[in-house]
Amino acid sequence: MSRKMTSLCRRVCLPLLALVAIEAAGEVTIDYEASLTANAGSYTTAPYYIASNRDGTLTQRYSVLASAAAWHSMDTTRRLSYGFGAELWGGYASSTDYEKWDAQAGTMVTNPQHPARVWVQQAYVEGKYRGVMASVGARRLASPILNTALSSGDLIMSANARPPIGARAGFVNFQNIPFTRGWVQITGEMGYYRLGDGKWLENHYNYYNNYVTTGYWFNYKNIYFRTNPTKPFVFTIGAQASCQFAGDQRFYEKGVNTSTVKMDLNAKAFFRALVAGSGGGNSGDHFVEGNHVGTWDVILQYRFKGGHVIKGYHQRLWEDGSGIGWCNGWDGLYGIEYAAPGRSIVSGAVVEYIDFTNQSGSIHWAPVDHEGTALTDEATGADDYYNNYSYNGYHNHGMSIGSPFVKSPLYNYNGVMRYSDNMMRGFHAGITGYITSELQYRLLGSYRKSWGRPFSPRAVPLDDTSLLVEAVYAPARVAGLRITAQLGIDRGDLYHDNTGGLVSVSYHGNLTLGK
Repeated sequence: MSRKMTSLCRRVCLPLLALVAIEAAGEVTIDYEASLTANAGSYTTAPYYIASNRDGTLTQRYSVLASAAAWHSMDTTRRLSYGFGAELWGGYASSTDYEKWDAQAGTMVTNPQHPARVWVQQAYVEGKYRGVMASVGARRLASPILNTALSSGDLIMSANARPPIGARAGFVNFQNIPFTRGWVQITGEMGYYRLGDGKWLENHYNYYNNYVTTGYWFNYKNIYFRTNPTKPFVFTIGAQASCQFAGDQRFYEKGVNTSTVKMDLNAKAFFRALVAGSGGGNSGDHFVEGNHVGTWDVILQYRFKGGHVIKGYHQRLWEDGSGIGWCNGWDGLYGIEYAAPGRSIVSGAVVEYIDFTNQSGSIHWAPVDHEGTALTDEATGADDYYNNYSYNGYHNHGMSIGSPFVKSPLYNYNGVMRYSDNMMRGFHAGITGYITSELQYRLLGSYRKSWGRPFSPRAVPLDDTSLLVEAVYAPARVAGLRITAQLGIDRGDLYHDNTGGLVSVSYHGNLTLGK
């Protein structure tokens, strides 16, 4: 076990055990789950839908992975409550060949890389008092508004990448705002994290040109307001924002480290990461502190008398002031979701359109970036979504923290750790339901076309069509047992032609400690 894992267990698992000891006089319910998953494909990485929105746990062409998790959930009905959890993954995964510069040979060589054989996916403790909660450790973060199982993925927090390690605080679900008589509710959270992917970046980077940035921090926050959820019509509006900041940026030119920039890590840096646009002024970023990205979110929901729900939603992505001011055309995620009141042949469905082609225009010119110029006009564009000139893009261990619909840097086999195809648009659809009370299905499909990125557009666009067929069998006579089978297909130049399958067996149970 690495020193980071040992340190994590010491800081998180020991307090976890202490909490269990404190509560030993009472009853403590522990949920546990174990799984064994195997997959195989025809290309160097797993098909798009088999790898996406599963917290970065499965990415390779071949793998046999086992997981074990245990957790105690907070009781939201009690004034004071606590929770904790831990999740461990390990096993075999095949290698992917990346390019790496060999200075002695003066050429690119093959650099085979695979995920760690064992890693801690989650380890956290959390607590609440009334409507406020706090959490410390590595805990799964997912979309606050979208259906992760059916959606293409949230543009800011999609559950596509491994969870970060840090501390967060916020509201427990939505809370009534005083003096509104329940007609307006609020929720939100804020946290600071470390992504822990520095070694991953160093191992996958090609060390030829451009740069690699490691040791950086991550800030995430959201806030939402909604109307009375007991009424047929519910309106929700809010925003998400995140920022990568601090760290060391090393520049390379033909394999030679030409310079190193150390970004600020102090109280001002933490504040500037929280409040976008405050002005950085350090040697790594002269305008704002770090790499900011966020969304404006709007959701309209209507519940029919029979319990059927229709929801329309829009996420408008922004990278800087132009995007915040809605100067980026029709860019964003547009979706419609249907949810049935119970199990049926169609229990849920989603249709989405994703457009990242405007990016506030293809030209960027700011006089403040060019000292001494007599030009005063300014063109704020070329947002280059998820990329930044100081950081390696908005990802963790190669998988997009935001929408997986945009090709993640993990698929850049040339060893360039940035998004190469973020100027794109496409469609996604998902449907799920029950064939019998024990057999559930899920179908996902998408088509997308990419024109590269604003600063390096492709002469010929790349496209992709992806499909997923999933069946989940949960026999009633063995409560807690789930057998999952998936078939994933990719066709096109973006992810290459790939056909793969997955089989997983998992068991979920619980036990009570104490009285």
